[in-house]
Amino acid sequence: MDRTRHYGMDWLRIGAFALLILYHIGMFFVPWDWHVKILAPIGRVEIPMMATNSWRLPLLFLVSGYASAALFAKLGSAGAFLRSRSARLLIPLAFGMVVIIPVQPWIELVTQHGYTASFAHFWGDDYFRFGTLDGIVLPTWQHLWFVVYLFAYTLLAALLLAIVPARARGRVADAAARLLGGWGMLVTPFALWIAILFFFPGHRDTHALVDDGPAHLHFLVAFAAGWLLRVRPQLFDAVSRCWPAAAVLALAAYAWIVWAMGAAPGEGAPPAGVVTPFMAVRLVQGWASIVALVGIADRYGNRDHPRRAMFAEAVFPFYIIHQTIIVVVGWLLLRAGTGALPSFLVLLVATTLGCWLFYAIGRSIGWLRPLIGLQRKQGERSWVR
Repeated sequence: MDRTRHYGMDWLRIGAFALLILYHIGMFFVPWDWHVKILAPIGRVEIPMMATNSWRLPLLFLVSGYASAALFAKLGSAGAFLRSRSARLLIPLAFGMVVIIPVQPWIELVTQHGYTASFAHFWGDDYFRFGTLDGIVLPTWQHLWFVVYLFAYTLLAALLLAIVPARARGRVADAAARLLGGWGMLVTPFALWIAILFFFPGHRDTHALVDDGPAHLHFLVAFAAGWLLRVRPQLFDAVSRCWPAAAVLALAAYAWIVWAMGAAPGEGAPPAGVVTPFMAVRLVQGWASIVALVGIADRYGNRDHPRRAMFAEAVFPFYIIHQTIIVVVGWLLLRAGTGALPSFLVLLVATTLGCWLFYAIGRSIGWLRPLIGLQRKQGERSWVR
C-alpha cells in the first residue's frame, strides 16, 4: 500500500459533505417528503436536486472506504482499526440520537401530524418509547443513518481483515484491481449496480439497516471501490484514463433525466418489480459522475492547503448538526410565512454559521470533542484503548 496522503481525496470528502448540506437545504423546498416543508413547495427545484441525487450518497461511501483503508494502514491491525472506528462513530451516534436529533421528529409531528405537546414533553415521555408514534419510529437516527451504515461496513471490513490472511487479501485486491483497470473502473461498478437494480427492482431505500439489503449492496460497491483506490493506488491511472469520458456521459445522462422529468411531470413511482429506463440512466449518471469527480480530484486537487486539515476535521461535526439546524430554522421560517428566496438565504447563512459555531465550541472543549466525532487532543486521556 502506498502510504502517501492523497489530498485530492480529502478535498473530495470535504466537497461531498458540503454538497450534502446544500442538498438538505433544498429538501425544504421540493415537493418530496421531508421533516419540514415550505408552505408551497416548488417543483422546479427538483431539477438542480436531481443533479446530485444519484451519486451524493455513494460518493460519501467511496471516500469513507478510502479513509477506512488509510486508517487500517496506519493502525496495522483489525482490532485497533475497529476500536478506533467504534469510538469515532458510535459515541457521536449516541450523542446525536439523544441530544441533537430529537427536535427533528418533534417538528415533523407538530407540522405534519397534529402533535400538540411541547418538546420537553415529547423528549421526556414520547421520544424514548422504542416504538412508533403516528408512523414515526422513535427514538431515531434520522440523517445519522449514514453513520450506522458506515459502522456496519466497518464491522464487515474488520471481520474480513481479521479472518482472511494478508496474502489472500493481497490476491483478492490484485484481482479486483485488474478487473477495475482501464475502462473497468467505469464499466464494472456500473454493471454491478445494474445487476442489483434488476435483482431487486421494487426496492426503496429505508435507512433502517436491517431491511435495506439492496441499498447495502449498492453502497458497498462504492465503499469497496474507495478501499481499493487506497490499497491499489495504480487504479488512479484507470480513473485518469476514463474520467473525461465519464464526465461527458454524466452530463448527457443528467440532460436526459431533466428531459424525462419535463416530458412526464408529476409521474408517480412505477409499479413494484418494474425497471424503467429512468432508473438505469440515473445509475449511469451516478457512477459516471463519481468517476469524473475522483478524476478531477486526482488531477487538480491533489495538493495541500493551510486550511485543508481544519476543513477535513470540521466535516463530521458539520454533518452531525447540519440537518437539525435546517429543520429548526425551516420550522421558524414556515411559522413566519417567509417566502422562498429569503428562506433559502436565511437557511444557507444560518446553517453555515451554526455548523461553524458547533464545531468551534466542540473542538475547544476536551470532553466535547469525542461527542462530535473529533479525536482527543494529544496528551489528553483517550476513550480508546
